[in-house]
Amino acid sequence: MATDVVLETSMGNIVVELYNDHAPRTCKNFATLAQRGYYNNVVFHRIIPNFMVQTGDPTGTGRGGQSIYGEKFEDEISASLKHTGAGILSMANSGPNTNGSQFFITLAPTPWLDGKHTIFGRVKSGLRIVQRMGLVKTDKEDRPDEEVKILKARILEKDEEV
Repeated sequence: MATDVVLETSMGNIVVELYNDHAPRTCKNFATLAQRGYYNNVVFHRIIPNFMVQTGDPTGTGRGGQSIYGEKFEDEISASLKHTGAGILSMANSGPNTNGSQFFITLAPTPWLDGKHTIFGRVKSGLRIVQRMGLVKTDKEDRPDEEVKILKARILEKDEEV
């Protein structure tokens, strides 16, 4: 049974489907952090048009956040999963085996990330919201001029509609 998580953002709702079979530890980390309220009121601190939107750092700096396993945990790279287009859910990192709580959603194909970032899901609904986020005006450090944030992240109940 696939796990769906809804990201209630300041721009609208995004539902992501987690790839539990391909990245079980990563999916458990993400779902548990969502359940604990870890992602609530966390900003998208990095937005790069035609590339990705990044969030998951409670400090909002891009340098913070930690996993349920401790500060960092190892990659779960699956050769069968690729960054083929918009809507891929993938872990942000600072090198091999440095996953924490930060993640990004792609806005376009990003094949240079294949084998370097753990793909652990995809956008199931709300891709237009993600694409609109990608158009938000940013400064020279790719920080949005206006705050875009996850208001609440939660596990979607089995028969729940968003």
